[in-house]
Amino acid sequence: MMEHPEYSQRQWAEETGMSLGKVNQCIKHWEEEGYLEKQEGKGEKRNLTEKGKAFLQEHKVDAALILAAGFGSRFVPLTYECPKGLLEVFGERMIERQIKQLHEVGVKDITIVVGYLKEKFDYLVDAYGVKLLYNPEYSTKNTIGTLYHARKAVEGKNFYILSSDNWMRENMYHSIEPLSWYAASYMAGETKEWVLDCGKDGQIKRVEVGGEDAYCMYGPVFLKKEFFSALRPFIEEYYHRPGTEDFYWEDVLRLELKHLPPIYRNEQKDGQIYEFENLEELRLFDEKYNDHSGSEAMELISSVFRIPERDIVKLRCLKAGMTNKSFLFSIHEESENKDYAGKDFICRIPGVGTGKLINRREEEEIYSIVKDLEITEELLYFNPENGYKISRYYEEARNADFSKQEERRACMKLLLKLHEGKKEVNHAFSLGEKIQYYEDICLEGGGEIPYQDYGKIKEGMKRMLQYTEGTNPPLCLCHIDAVQDNFIFTKEGVKMIDWEYAGMADPLLDIAMGAIYSYMDFEEAKQFLKDYLQVAKAEGKEKPLILSRRTEADLEKLLIAYMGLSGLLWSLWCAYKMRKGQEFGEYSLKMLRYFKDAKKILGI
Repeated sequence: MMEHPEYSQRQWAEETGMSLGKVNQCIKHWEEEGYLEKQEGKGEKRNLTEKGKAFLQEHKVDAALILAAGFGSRFVPLTYECPKGLLEVFGERMIERQIKQLHEVGVKDITIVVGYLKEKFDYLVDAYGVKLLYNPEYSTKNTIGTLYHARKAVEGKNFYILSSDNWMRENMYHSIEPLSWYAASYMAGETKEWVLDCGKDGQIKRVEVGGEDAYCMYGPVFLKKEFFSALRPFIEEYYHRPGTEDFYWEDVLRLELKHLPPIYRNEQKDGQIYEFENLEELRLFDEKYNDHSGSEAMELISSVFRIPERDIVKLRCLKAGMTNKSFLFSIHEESENKDYAGKDFICRIPGVGTGKLINRREEEEIYSIVKDLEITEELLYFNPENGYKISRYYEEARNADFSKQEERRACMKLLLKLHEGKKEVNHAFSLGEKIQYYEDICLEGGGEIPYQDYGKIKEGMKRMLQYTEGTNPPLCLCHIDAVQDNFIFTKEGVKMIDWEYAGMADPLLDIAMGAIYSYMDFEEAKQFLKDYLQVAKAEGKEKPLILSRRTEADLEKLLIAYMGLSGLLWSLWCAYKMRKGQEFGEYSLKMLRYFKDAKKILGI
C-alpha cells in the first residue's frame, strides 16, 4: 500500500491472489491496529499512519547482491568475449535491466560480485553507483565461495540475491519485503531443477534436486537479516570443509534448512523469469541471436562454412588449455551446406598474451610439413594472423592416459614416426633462447620475476645449458608439447594435436617435456625413455636418431637436464601469463622444482 496507495481492494486481491473478502478483512484489521487510515472523500483509499510506516521500516529492503563472477561455460563462445550478465536481451544488458528495476523501488545499495572478465563491469560503478566486490576464487569454487566473500557486505541487511544473467519480464522487486523467500516457477513434467516441498503457508520444508510437476527454485532470492545471520555460520563452516568446492550456496540452505528461520516460496507466473541455459535458448527468445550474436568466433564459423549463424548448434565448452580456449560445435542437420551438415568441429581461440609466445605462421608451416605423415587432426581453417583454428572433431575420441603402458607406447610410436620422418623446418626450439625470451618479456615494462632466488637460479641455468649444448645433440622436428592430452585415440588411430611450439630440436626433448607435463619423477621419466627405445626397436629402428652419437646412459643423464631446463622455461612462461591475469595453481611451482631437483642430481 505504500508503493500503490491508489489500488482498490479488488486490485489488491488480483495482485496478491487473496480473496476479496480476505483483503477486506486484513484492511479492517490494520485500521483497527492503527496502521492505516481512510483518506477523506477517497472511498476505498487508505493512507499509512506513522505507526504503519514505522512498522514497515523494519521490513525495508536495504541492499542487493548480484552474482556475476562466473565464466558461463554453457554460453561459449559468447562468454569468451563478454560475461554472460552483460549479454543483451532485446537491446538491453541483463544486469542493467535488473539494476534499473532495483532503482525503481529505491534499492540503491547494490554490490556486484565479479571475477571472470571483472574489468568489463567497471562502467556500472559510474553509470549506476554500484559497488564491485572481487571474488578471487571464482574459477575454483562455486557460489558458496561467492557468498562467503560477500558475507560482510550484506551482514545486518535485508537483501536480494540475484544472478546477473537472469531476465525478469516485470519488476518483481519491492521496497518492503516482510518475509525471506526464494522465487519459484512451476515446471511441468520431469525436471532437473531444485524442487521445493512446502507447507500450506508456502514455507519451504525440503529441497530436492530433480522431480516432476513441481515448483522449483528459479530466479531471485530475498533474505531477511535475521535469516542471513543464521545462515552465515553455516556458509563459513561449509566453505572451509574439503570437498565443498562445487557447492552452490543453496546446497547449504538445502542441507541446513531445519536449523534456519522460515523461508517461503515466492510463486511466479509462467514467462516472468528467464534463466537462459545456452545460446540456443536465447535464440528462441531474442531472434537477433539467430544470425547476429556479436561473437567474432561465430562470425568466423559462419564465413568458413558459408552458413548463417543459426546453423551453428550444440555449442559446448571444451576444457580450456593453458594456452588457448576451445569449443565444440555442430552444423545443423538441415543446413544447406550438405558437405558439413550434421558434423562436429572444434574451434580454437588463442588465449590472452599468446601473440608474444607463439609464432602462428610457424605453426601453420608445421601443419603443412607433417600433413603427409597423417599424424595430426584434420584441419579445415587456420589463420596465421590471429591463431584461430577450426578442425574436425573425432567422434568417441579420447585423450591418452600415460599411466597405461600400452597407451603410452602407442603415443611413443607416433612420436617416433615424427622424429624419424625426416621433416625439417627453418625454425628451432632452443631452450636457451626461449628461457632468455621469457625472462625478457617478464621484465619488460618494469615487471619482475616472482622467484626471490632467481639470480642463483639463473647461474645454475647457464651451467646446465653449457652441459646440454655441449653434447652436440641430433636435431629433428619435435612436437615440444607432448602432453598426454595432445594425443587423442580415434577410430582412425592415434593423432597428435596442438603443434604451437613445434620446431627443430633434440628428439629427447619431447620425452622430457612429456614427462614433466605428466608430473613424472626422474625414475618414471627414465622408464618413459625406455618405452620409446623399446618401441623404436619393435619398429625395426635398432639405431634411432635419438641414439645418434650417444648411449642410453648418456640419454638418461641428459634427460634429467632437459627436464630441469624445461621446468624452468615453463615456470617463466607462467610468470608472464600471471602478469596477464591468469592463474596456474601449483603448476608453476612444480615446474620450477624440476629445475632445482635436476640441478642437485647433476651437481651443477
